[in-house]
Amino acid sequence: YPKELSGGMKQRVAIARAYAVNPQVLLMDEPFGALDAQTRTQLQSELLATWQKERKTCFFITHDVDEAIILAQKVIIMSARPGRIKEIVEIGIPYPRTQETKMTQEFLELKNYIWSQVYQEYLEIRK
Repeated sequence: YPKELSGGMKQRVAIARAYAVNPQVLLMDEPFGALDAQTRTQLQSELLATWQKERKTCFFITHDVDEAIILAQKVIIMSARPGRIKEIVEIGIPYPRTQETKMTQEFLELKNYIWSQVYQEYLEIRK
């Protein structure tokens, strides 16, 4: 029964339900945000594997910089209020990407750069 499903299973069902109608664009608004780290990592890997097979356009919203880099071809950094596009960062890390990708120098450099941009935005709104 649905009430007996774990958070990870509920997310899998939600993603399967979205895929069932065969959309041209898949919109995902923080789909892994409430999951534990292990389940989140597993679903990221499953999403990457599915994307590599189907190549559907996916618009994925997240506040997790690691998640954005591991999943995206482009990361859009938003400004604070009013929300505007501050910068679009191309993610040139080749596919297939795995969790080990997070330990590469290229990944770490992108992470540091994106975090610095997000942190600058945070400092601006504190003024």
